[in-house]
Amino acid sequence: MADQPLTSRGAATRKRILDVATQEFAEHGIAGARVERIVAAARTNKAQLYAYFGSKEGLFDAIFFGSLERIVNVVPIDATDLSDWAVRLYDEYLRRPDLIRLATWARLERRPAGTLVEEHQRMDDTKLRAIAESQAAGIVRPGDPFDVMAMVIAMSMAWSPVSNVYAATADEAPELHEQRRALLRESVRRAVMTG
Repeated sequence: MADQPLTSRGAATRKRILDVATQEFAEHGIAGARVERIVAAARTNKAQLYAYFGSKEGLFDAIFFGSLERIVNVVPIDATDLSDWAVRLYDEYLRRPDLIRLATWARLERRPAGTLVEEHQRMDDTKLRAIAESQAAGIVRPGDPFDVMAMVIAMSMAWSPVSNVYAATADEAPELHEQRRALLRESVRRAVMTG
């Protein structure tokens, strides 16, 4: 079925499955997610789910890699201002806490060490190249571009849904978010920017 174009009804069913499964996986992880709950909430059946995604693992992959693409597209890097990039990541985690939870489940259940995805699945070439170019221009501190990127992302996650200290939500007072953005912006600037 994946090789055939979807009808509008099929596309709507596939989207419902993805939407419901995103929340299911974000809440319960890969092992804890239940296909029965997904198909019931998506108003479809297991046969349809398996026809579109092959397996529960295939469904998670579709959602997980879609979330990685989303974060790259919605929050593109600006290596001339990594502090602004960190703040925009912070804001995206507030808008879509499920995305960071999916990445955390992938880390916990699939790849406890090393990169989050296998080498051929990585989507950070553009980011690493941009950081290296900013380093060459004297804008970003010297060091392994991957380590610089990892540090900025980690700082942006300080109040994310997976923080072991405090998980912020979009429902909190705007002043709190502004205080955090200011602290994050200044901290990243001091940590990795040269100017």
